[in-house]
Amino acid sequence: MSQSHQQPALSKCPGCEEPPVAGDLFCGACGYDLSAVPARPDDRPTMAITVPPAAPAAEAVRWPTAEETDSSDVPAPVVRPADVPGTDSGGRPLTGPDTPDPESGLGAGSPSGPVRTGGPDSAAARVRHDDRADPGGAEASGDFALAAPDPRAPEHAAALAAAPAPGAKVCVACRSGRVDADGYCENCGHAQPRERDHMEQELDAVAAVSDRGLRHHRNEDSFAVSSTALPDGSPAVVAIVCDGVSSASRPDEASAAAASAANEALLESLPRGTHPQQAMHEAIVAASEAVNALAQEPAGAREHDAHRHQNAPACTLVGAIMAGGLLIVGWVGDSRVYWVPEDRTQPTARLTEDDSWAAQMVAAGLMNEAEAYADERAHAITGWLGADAYELEPHTAAFKPDRPGLVVVCTDGLWNYAESAEEMAAAVPADARRQPLHAARALVGHALDGGGHDNVTVALLPFAVRPQGAGSACDTV
Repeated sequence: MSQSHQQPALSKCPGCEEPPVAGDLFCGACGYDLSAVPARPDDRPTMAITVPPAAPAAEAVRWPTAEETDSSDVPAPVVRPADVPGTDSGGRPLTGPDTPDPESGLGAGSPSGPVRTGGPDSAAARVRHDDRADPGGAEASGDFALAAPDPRAPEHAAALAAAPAPGAKVCVACRSGRVDADGYCENCGHAQPRERDHMEQELDAVAAVSDRGLRHHRNEDSFAVSSTALPDGSPAVVAIVCDGVSSASRPDEASAAAASAANEALLESLPRGTHPQQAMHEAIVAASEAVNALAQEPAGAREHDAHRHQNAPACTLVGAIMAGGLLIVGWVGDSRVYWVPEDRTQPTARLTEDDSWAAQMVAAGLMNEAEAYADERAHAITGWLGADAYELEPHTAAFKPDRPGLVVVCTDGLWNYAESAEEMAAAVPADARRQPLHAARALVGHALDGGGHDNVTVALLPFAVRPQGAGSACDTV
């Protein structure tokens, strides 16, 4: 027997909102089928949704209180953080509320003050990454040991000294680590200087050192040293030093091109029997042509950077040749050559005259040397190598020293800190003739100690006279 579904009484017709007659299946006003109205669900109170107030920002984080019973009416256990096996950030076991901490003597529930990580008694204060032998170091604090050992530690010195493979480049900072292909030390991570930042070269009879200095972002100086033989088999030694003009475009390229071209020209002409003074003149001309060529560029190059080459590349040049008992010097610009005799009681001399505003003022008698070089225009050069030079005027001079001594070829990055011949002689180490490379390093260090405002380059040529040598002569062209 089937049972009919009894609809709940409606207070209003869903169609016209007129009150229906009790028991009617259809609305008497609009005919709405009252049997199609779904049953109402059980009434539920409507709860307003509100945002709980935020906890005070300064209040410490609180663990939630455990429920008194779980779903099975069994009292729920209260779990504290210290009940879970583990260690703290220092590697020590977590302690319970009643278990005293082995170091502090306090339990987990004991009140504690602010955490200090930099105090004299803290573990962090005892960690010293520069002292691997410290007993209170990484092992005691829980810190990880550094992957690379400190090269200064005695126990690692022998191992690190043998670490780099034969011929491998060694780090300039720790002097023990190998330098990777990216230019960083694999031991201490120190970035190595660029190749031109510091350059050294030593031959049997000449040594040169060039350094970026302390203020410039690159080394715009360059040098070339070499030796060859004259037709009679006697030796000839060459030193060329160039200083890029910073106000010009690509000064570093200009100095490198000039030094290389002049050196190649001398190595070609001297073995053929060309007089060294004539060879020096031709070498300066060749250097000038090499610098001029840098200003030449393809027709379409200016379209990408119309202002890049408004100033032509430029540099100065100074050089010296020792051959056949003669000392030949040549220059354009304000780099210099000094003569320092082995016997320091003998007079020293400056063998070049600057192509500069100050030198012109002194030569014209308008100022004395002290006044001229104190002027802010003193170092404005009046002669240089470059496409925009007014006229190329190579200067050459030939000397025949009658006693042994040292030839100092340098840029103004050095002579700014030892300007007079006496000051330069005082800066040259006493053993410079026997150890020219060491002396060149010492002179560069003298400039750096003085401030290192410019690039510094110096070449030293020990000069030995022949036993039969007599007299001295000087011819200037």
